[in-house]
Amino acid sequence: MADNLVDCHGSGGHNLSRLYVWVQQDGGEWLGSIFGDPRREARYRGKGEGLDHRIDDPLIWGSLPFRYHFSPENHRWTLASYDICFTNKYDRLPNPFVETANFSPLPRATSAFFTFGQVLPTHRHLHSPYGGAFQPTLTQAIRLLSRAPFTHSPHPSTAPSHSLSSPDMTDPFSSPHLTYSTNGTDTFPAPSAYLSRRHSWVHIFPEGFIHQRPDRTMRYFKWGVARLILESDPIPDVVPMWIEGTDQIMHEARKWPRFVPRVGKDVSVTFGAKVDTESVFGDLRRRWQGLQRKEEEVMTAGGGLEVGILTEELKYGKEAVDLRIECTKRVREEVLKLRRSRGWSDEDPKAGLVETRMEEGAKREGKMEDGSWVKDT
Repeated sequence: MADNLVDCHGSGGHNLSRLYVWVQQDGGEWLGSIFGDPRREARYRGKGEGLDHRIDDPLIWGSLPFRYHFSPENHRWTLASYDICFTNKYDRLPNPFVETANFSPLPRATSAFFTFGQVLPTHRHLHSPYGGAFQPTLTQAIRLLSRAPFTHSPHPSTAPSHSLSSPDMTDPFSSPHLTYSTNGTDTFPAPSAYLSRRHSWVHIFPEGFIHQRPDRTMRYFKWGVARLILESDPIPDVVPMWIEGTDQIMHEARKWPRFVPRVGKDVSVTFGAKVDTESVFGDLRRRWQGLQRKEEEVMTAGGGLEVGILTEELKYGKEAVDLRIECTKRVREEVLKLRRSRGWSDEDPKAGLVETRMEEGAKREGKMEDGSWVKDT
C-alpha cells in the first residue's frame, strides 16, 4: 500500500487536485497488469460506494501513475445522468454567489464537455420516460466491451439540432451509422461504431445513487451491471473497486458553500484482483446464451440478435429477470470482499435487496430514517 498525491485524469486536473486531498491507493498493480495486456480484452470496472460522482471518478483514476494517461486505449468510458450532464452544448451558469441572478459570465458546455470526456448520456428512470436498464446507452456500453465495430445503429437519430441550447453532439462528417439517439430525437456519437473502441474499458457506479452511511453499507446494485456481463461478447474482465472518504469532501449534509469541495481530507481507493469471470459468471452466461438461442429460433425475420438488442422475452421473461438478479448479486459480493479487506464487518445480507430500500423512508433524497444520506444522481 502506498500514499500518493492524487493525479486526476489530465494534467489540469492533476495539478488542481493537489490542492484538495491525499489519496491512499491499494491494489493498483492489478490495473497495471491489465493495461499492459496486448490482447486488449474487454474491461469492466465496478465500484463499491455510490458516492458523489462529481469527484470520485477523477479521484479513482487520478490515483493511478501518470504514465497511463498518455494511452487513449486506457481511458475509461462511464455513464452519467442525461438531465444533469447533457443539457446543452453551450449556455451560461447561474451565479452561485447571487441567488437572484439568472446568469453569470461563466460558460457551460455540458454536453460537449462530457461527450469529449468519454461519458455516455443515461436517462434516470424517475426523471425520464426513456430511462431503465434497456435504454440505448446501455447498448452502446455493451458494444464497447465487445469485439466488433458495430456499424448498424439500432437506435437511429433524426436530423441533429445545431442550436447551442440543444444537447445534440455531431459534426457535418458524421453519417447516421456513426451516431445514435437516446430518445428518438437527440443525436450523439456512437463510439461502438469505431474499430479503435473495441474491447473498451467501462467504469460504472452500480448503486446509481449517492449513498452515504457511517458504516459504509452499500445499497442494492442495479440490473444494468448484469447486462454488461451477460451480453458482452466475449465476457469482459471484471475488476471491483472500493472507494471511501469522498463523503468527507462533499457530504450531503454540508453547509454553504455547498459547491466547494472540502480540503485536506483522506481518501482511500482499493482495486481488487481481476475476477475469475468463468468461475463466477460462466454458468449464468451459458444459461443466458441458451435463452438467446431459443429466442433466435422463433424469430420470424431469421438471423441472430444483434449484440445489446433484446426481445421482450429477454427483457421481461422470468428466467431472464432471475439471471440478472443473480448476476447483480454476484457482482455485489465481489465488491463486498474489498469492503471486508478494508476492515469493515459484514453487513446485513438484506442490505443488497431492493426491498430493503423501504427502510430508508418515504423521502427520495436527503437524510433517511435509517440514518443514511441519499441523493439521486
